[in-house]
Amino acid sequence: MASLKTTKVSRKKPIFKVESTPESNNEDNLTRIAVTAYYKAEARGYEPGHELQDWLEAEAEFSSK
Repeated sequence: MASLKTTKVSRKKPIFKVESTPESNNEDNLTRIAVTAYYKAEARGYEPGHELQDWLEAEAEFSSK
């Protein structure tokens, strides 16, 4: 039977810190809204003429969170 080695996990401070900026948050939100709008269009069969409605509904979903 093979023996298992255990190692001690060190709890050090992070080497770097990632800071969130308003610009990156805005980009993330726009991407999420766009993807949600796309899925709304897909569920509707990509029928043209509802793009703005899809976007506004997706935007409303994220603004209520």
